[in-house]
Amino acid sequence: MAMRHAKVGEVIQLPLGAALGNFKTTALVKTEELELIRLVLPAGKEIPSHKAPGKITVQCLKGRVDFTFAGKTQELIPGQLLYLAANESHAVKGIENSSLLVTLLLPK
Repeated sequence: MAMRHAKVGEVIQLPLGAALGNFKTTALVKTEELELIRLVLPAGKEIPSHKAPGKITVQCLKGRVDFTFAGKTQELIPGQLLYLAANESHAVKGIENSSLLVTLLLPK
């Protein structure tokens, strides 16, 4: 099931729990300066090392993931947030079915 981009001032619901399996990764908000992504990562799935063009935050909403950055892997659990500078290589792997909120500041 897909979600659409939120409109200014609109409240949107981010399904968690059993409903998580019915949703895919979706850009929730996208402007010239900002992209807000709800990343759904099933257990065992890995996103290989890559770079984001701008500064990012990654907040774990549900589940657990291994986040690798600068040669170090650390587990993110619900309620934890990670910040990375632009163009920093990183990878992520689902330990459990997980949902992450990724905020990307886009370079001008």
